[in-house]
Amino acid sequence: MPVKIRLQRHGRKGYAYYHIVISDSKAPRDGKFIERIGSYNPNTNPATIDLKFERALYWLTTGAQPTDTTRNILSNEGVLLKKHLLEGAKKGAFDVSEVDTRFAAWKESKESSVIKTKEQLTAEKQADLKARFKAETEVNKAKAAELAKKKADAIAATIEAAAVVETPAEAPATETVAE
Repeated sequence: MPVKIRLQRHGRKGYAYYHIVISDSKAPRDGKFIERIGSYNPNTNPATIDLKFERALYWLTTGAQPTDTTRNILSNEGVLLKKHLLEGAKKGAFDVSEVDTRFAAWKESKESSVIKTKEQLTAEKQADLKARFKAETEVNKAKAAELAKKKADAIAATIEAAAVVETPAEAPATETVAE
């Protein structure tokens, strides 16, 4: 029975997440499976991957063939590298302790790059928020200045109107002659 490592879709429309499963190659995508070895959520930034590393390594060494997407996931998690290193140790290129040290070095560099990426995303998000806040305060200042100008114009207009009403039109002067 040919075995595949594949993704099984879950979630709602437009917000899918996937289970990483071991299944018969003839089974439908969302059908019967042998074992669930993890999950993959592409909706987060960066994507969230929860994987049972040892089980994935076991199934790869027993001949399970991953699909393209699961191959990328397994590669990013280091399962394919560990399998490759173990095959090298099996052939006698180096010993098992060398496999562990090489894999630990790779994993440490991978984790540091992931942390760096997360920090960079956080910094970009903060910079974007600051820029948006600054732009909003500029707009608010402009609106406040425009409103103040309108109020000043309205006050000046009412003062002019009041001045016109208070000064009556001059009546013709009539002189009274004292007789």
